[in-house]
Amino acid sequence: MNRFGFGGNQGDAKRIGSDPRGWINSQIRDSQSTPAVLSNFRSSEEIFTEVNRARMESRETLRTLMRNLYKTDFARECMARAGHMVRTKDPFAERMVLFWSNHFTVSRSKWIVGPIIPAYEREVIRPNIFGKFSEMLAAVVQHPAMITYLDNHLSVGSNSNVGRRRIARKGIKTTLNENLAREILELHTLGVDGGYSQQDIIELAKSISGWSHGGIRRGPHYSIDSRAVFRFEDSIHEPGHKIILGKRYRENGVHEGLQALEDLARHPSTALFIATKLVRHFVSDDPPNEAVAKIAKVFSDTEGDLAAVSNAIVELDEVWATPLPKVKSAYELIIAAHRSVGDINPKVKNVLQPLRELGQLPFSAPSPQGWGDRSQDWIAPTALIRRVQWLRRYSRQLPSTVIPNEIAKYTIGPVAEENTEKWIGLATSRDAALATLFASPEFQRR
Repeated sequence: MNRFGFGGNQGDAKRIGSDPRGWINSQIRDSQSTPAVLSNFRSSEEIFTEVNRARMESRETLRTLMRNLYKTDFARECMARAGHMVRTKDPFAERMVLFWSNHFTVSRSKWIVGPIIPAYEREVIRPNIFGKFSEMLAAVVQHPAMITYLDNHLSVGSNSNVGRRRIARKGIKTTLNENLAREILELHTLGVDGGYSQQDIIELAKSISGWSHGGIRRGPHYSIDSRAVFRFEDSIHEPGHKIILGKRYRENGVHEGLQALEDLARHPSTALFIATKLVRHFVSDDPPNEAVAKIAKVFSDTEGDLAAVSNAIVELDEVWATPLPKVKSAYELIIAAHRSVGDINPKVKNVLQPLRELGQLPFSAPSPQGWGDRSQDWIAPTALIRRVQWLRRYSRQLPSTVIPNEIAKYTIGPVAEENTEKWIGLATSRDAALATLFASPEFQRR
């Protein structure tokens, strides 16, 4: 329940019975539908089109709209998402949503893109968590959220019609933006040690130049269509063939970039990089080489079939060998606390407010690298104090029907240390006993 989900609750304990692997594998389904609680939120196209139109009016119109969108679409879907993760009967599937959403990070650190990030996760991450990695990669890279976050809508091929004129007019050397291409290679596929060069970054950037979306387009060579959907702009695409990792891609419009992504998804370095991240997430901060090799082989043999990869993780001996090797992130801890006591309708003051204090507001990672996945990222002394302070506040709010010993039984019972049980028993009040349980190392880890 902790390793593969978001912490124990009574319902999960009954569902698991004597077949933990079967419980997890039953959640691995190729087709993932949008949860009902998230199905009525607006699409990224609808939200971002509104943003584009506000940009055309004035800066003040845009600022007013953005403030409103963060309070409405963004905050409401963040809370609905948290509530779903608290209530879900498929916590492993939701854990994989978080994993892949973090792998393909888009952050509200870029203010303009923030309101559509929950929709981005819903549209291109959720449907693909147990599908083909190559399909998720292509969907992510073509989404307006990722294109905007990493500035690919600003990337103009230097030898395109528009690029040549801009270079002549401004006296600059290049109009190409390498941000998205660099992160595709470094963070999404091969990894920083995956064997690519700076020239490969440039060539990949050329192959995806012109990958944009509707928005503000001024001048005779741009459309002024404000609809925020993926579009290929041939007038700013770099002409000619490209050579990426030694392979030649002939000029073929949008398809040359798609073919490059397909090849990157199947590259051995990608298999190793993804396997390392998955084993780190589920087994240990220092991923054992043998386990990484097993997952990388499944990834390669199945051409990135994430259902098969997920099944293989469940079957690893290493994943069952050591209890509680990982520290829960702030988000995981808050979801776990709610799940443990059956608080199925979480409030803003118990989700977004503490996440702000604990430094993990949803979709707010400090860089495209996403949130860290090692113990040191979450239990520095100051962070630990803030965790305990919130857990105490939360414990005081819980109704008298929440019995600490009962909660302890199906959350930390099998792994509870003698001292932890002792201090829960010695607590002077019910809420103090709950706070002691929540603050215990056993509850803080997974």
